[in-house]
Formats: sequence, structure tokens, C-alpha cells
Amino acid sequence: MLSETEKKVIAAVGGDIPVTPRPFLELAREAGVTEEAFLEALRGLIARGVIRRFGATLRHQQSGYRANAMGAWRVPEERVEEVGGAFASFREVSHCYRRTPLPEWPYNLYTMIHADDEEACRATARRMAEAAAVSDYLLLFSREELKKTSMAYFANDESD
Repeated sequence: MLSETEKKVIAAVGGDIPVTPRPFLELAREAGVTEEAFLEALRGLIARGVIRRFGATLRHQQSGYRANAMGAWRVPEERVEEVGGAFASFREVSHCYRRTPLPEWPYNLYTMIHADDEEACRATARRMAEAAAVSDYLLLFSREELKKTSMAYFANDESD
């Protein structure tokens, strides 16, 4: 069970976090609690595993990148951790995920590669493939962003 304060904290950190010297103070004020209570609830949620991580959403079009590609990689299962770590170390890679392959789609490792243009994405993928000794991959280039949002938890919770 979550307390009302915990629900407010989850809703607050699920949205944009202000870029200020004390972002949690601003979020606490919006949630109607003190900064100390907000941080205490946040620490408790993390300690209990309710919140496992904070992530940032890269809006690559607004950050100067004009191209991005999802790399779908076919990696032997026993090498996924090793190769995933190598791929994640590339600064052009913002996301790196392992997925369960399917018989008709055997790719099990996915990366998002960001660059100035499509050729630079391809060049990064070639460097990644060489560094990890993986040759079976596809690049899927984004053509249009149709939706990009974060999950909103307890955003409209009116329960009292």
C-alpha cells in the first residue's frame, strides 16, 4: 500500500523534473508537502524497490541530433551482457536493451543511436559491430515521431 504522500511523490517524479538548484523543493511545493517529507518518501520508495531508477528522455531533435536509428542486433545469448556493456559505452547510444528473440525475428539486443545524419548512425553501428565482433544487425531509422511520453502514475488520482 502507498500513502497519499507517496502517491504524490510518484506522480511528481514521473513528470518533468525542474532544472533548478533544488528541484525536489519545487516538486514538494507542488505536491503540498515539505521538501524533507518529499525526500523521505522518495528514499523510502527507492529502498522498497517501488522506484527502481530515474531516467531522462532525450528529445534528440531538440538537442541537435537530426538522425536516430534503432539497432537490432543478433547476439549469442552467452554474450548479451558483454556486448550490451560494450554498446552502452558508446556516447552516441542512449538506450540499450535485451529482448526475447522470436523465430521470425531473431534479434535480441537493441540500441538507439543518435547522430547528425544517417551516415553517421551507420558509421557508429559499424564501429560498434567491430568493437563487439557482432556482424548480424539491422538499422531502423526513425522517420516521424508519433508519440513520446512517460507513464503518468497517480496523475489524476482523486481518491481521498
